[in-house]
Amino acid sequence: MAYKSDFFIASIANIFATVAGYGFVLVLFTKIPQLKGWRFEEVLFIYGFSLIPMGLFNIVGMNLYQFGEIYIVEGKFDRVLLRPIHSLFQILFENFRLESIQEILTGFAAVAWCTMRLEIPLSPLNVLLFPMLVLCGAVIYVCIFVILSSVNFWVEDRIGLSPPVFNMIAFGRYPITIYNAAIRFMLNWIVPFAFASFYPTVRYLGRTEFQKEFFLIPVVAAVLMGLALWVWAMGVRRYKSTGS
Repeated sequence: MAYKSDFFIASIANIFATVAGYGFVLVLFTKIPQLKGWRFEEVLFIYGFSLIPMGLFNIVGMNLYQFGEIYIVEGKFDRVLLRPIHSLFQILFENFRLESIQEILTGFAAVAWCTMRLEIPLSPLNVLLFPMLVLCGAVIYVCIFVILSSVNFWVEDRIGLSPPVFNMIAFGRYPITIYNAAIRFMLNWIVPFAFASFYPTVRYLGRTEFQKEFFLIPVVAAVLMGLALWVWAMGVRRYKSTGS
């Protein structure tokens, strides 16, 4: 709110990026009736759902994306350590990228439209599971980038590992079965974006072949949370001030 023009321009840019993503799905299905057995509404449901946890991550995750440059190289992590609050809590909640709220809203709109088109039953269980799945997805995104940001405690670098991995998020916004075995393994067990965006949708789409992975979603989120907190704590103990 301090820089209204910057906020407005960033919001417009985000909206155009989101519209372009939806446009790609639409153009894709004007050329083909199905994508390896997935209908347009199903792919759009997955894409729309993925934007919701991603939007939550983008709101609080901006500092993780710039952690190496701002906090390590420039030495601003010293200020964080002087406060009597957990350092990771401060990094996550020091700034909010409010323009990413539109991702959440457009994601909900796409999910609602696809729910009607696909006649997905709004049973009490389905309704109750939805926010839990969104939360698990957001936790997975946050934890992955906490781990990547923690690398900067050992390797002082302005860019870090986050940008190239961030670009991989787009792979998780489509059915995982359209990829080859190597990419599926990567999205499942190396950088598990599929558990944040694809597998949470399979219950609603009636894809029972992914039932095992669906029940693993909270397990993956919990394991990543424990791993992220451990790696972060190790990195904080490793941290040395720039001396400037």
